[in-house]
Amino acid sequence: MSSQRSSSKSKELKIITKHVITIDDIKRDQRKIKLLYIIQTYGGISEKALQHLIYNMKDSGYDLGYKFIMLGNTPSSKELHNDLVALLYVGLTETNPRRKIIVTSLGKEFLENMKDSIPSEDRDSIKKLVDELRIKVTPIDMEVELASRTLGRRRRRRFF
Repeated sequence: MSSQRSSSKSKELKIITKHVITIDDIKRDQRKIKLLYIIQTYGGISEKALQHLIYNMKDSGYDLGYKFIMLGNTPSSKELHNDLVALLYVGLTETNPRRKIIVTSLGKEFLENMKDSIPSEDRDSIKKLVDELRIKVTPIDMEVELASRTLGRRRRRRFF
């Protein structure tokens, strides 16, 4: 009798709806606009280094509202990761071959159009903090870059 049950099972298609984000959604989200501005101000930055930068900016008094948990000595924020994915999805940022997040030409144009939505004192604070914290964040960026290079070499050796 159990064999009849297993043969009569059918596969069901489950449909999961996900919210699609658009550039208009980004325009209404100050935090994502400021995050994009931070990425542009810093230049190319890895996600790990960006997590450290935003965490250290929070410690320095400029809080974007991200909640962090510490994994060892590394701060991690799921909200920040989701915002980065959203910026990548709409094409305002991209990841270059060195695994650094950079602002695309569309992103630069977007920021130019939205620059009035970020108060000048916030822009000044961001620039100042990015310059101050660059010395702390650069080694993390280098670590990520070296790790990706080493991994790339290992993969190439397997094929030869």
